Amino acid sequence: MSSSLDDWKHWRDARVVAARAPHGPLSLTGTHWLSELRGGVPGVPGRWEQVDGCVVLTAARHDGLEVNATALDGPVRLCPDTAPTPSTITHGGRRLVLILRGGEYAVRIYDPASPARTSFAGIDADPYDAAWVRPAHFTPYESTRTVTVPNADGRERGLALAGTVAFTDPSGVDRTLNVSRSEDGSLSAVFADESSGPQSFPFRFVSLPAPGEGDGMTVLDFNRAHLPPCAFADHFLCPFPPPGNRLAVAVLAGETRVLRHR
Repeated sequence: MSSSLDDWKHWRDARVVAARAPHGPLSLTGTHWLSELRGGVPGVPGRWEQVDGCVVLTAARHDGLEVNATALDGPVRLCPDTAPTPSTITHGGRRLVLILRGGEYAVRIYDPASPARTSFAGIDADPYDAAWVRPAHFTPYESTRTVTVPNADGRERGLALAGTVAFTDPSGVDRTLNVSRSEDGSLSAVFADESSGPQSFPFRFVSLPAPGEGDGMTVLDFNRAHLPPCAFADHFLCPFPPPGNRLAVAVLAGETRVLRHR
């Protein structure tokens, strides 16, 4: 039976593999908001237009665009990443993803030849520390609260919060984090701490298993605190920590920064 340390090592390896995947976060070279363009996405052929609340892409066969593995020759209606079946759009080796955020459409370009991907040398992390695996108690709000927080792209957007998790840190101090809740019941937090600074990324994400139905208990494992997508490449949105989510303690566990070849 594998130990928690072994599981953590496998998780670390999987994080590196996912980061350096051909169309992983390191390959993002642009997020282009259609409302700021005049039908064309920089460096991409075809015309992208918002029609009746949706996006229509029009291109000729010689443009080399494919939608759902079929060469595009004319107009096609696209489904964003939030749809049950998003459209798969490719141009040569690049992947184009239509996203929908806050009622606005944008096109993301993932290029395996991006400088961020070619210079990637791994993900730095603190050594595994079982002391930072903390039992936690989830207290839901009566209804979901939305707070406005800055995002990494310079805009402010709403962040939905479902409640708080209370835990005791390794020194015996009681602390709390505001958390969001996914459809599967799992929880997540955007947080900063006293270790956030010049040598580490300014904030991190951490996920928690769905709390128990009866007692609200879950586990907060800071060893799996992970870097947000915007740590790997520019052009991600990435919400900053909401009020109350800067811990007055150095959490010396989890990922700290992206390593680059010099």
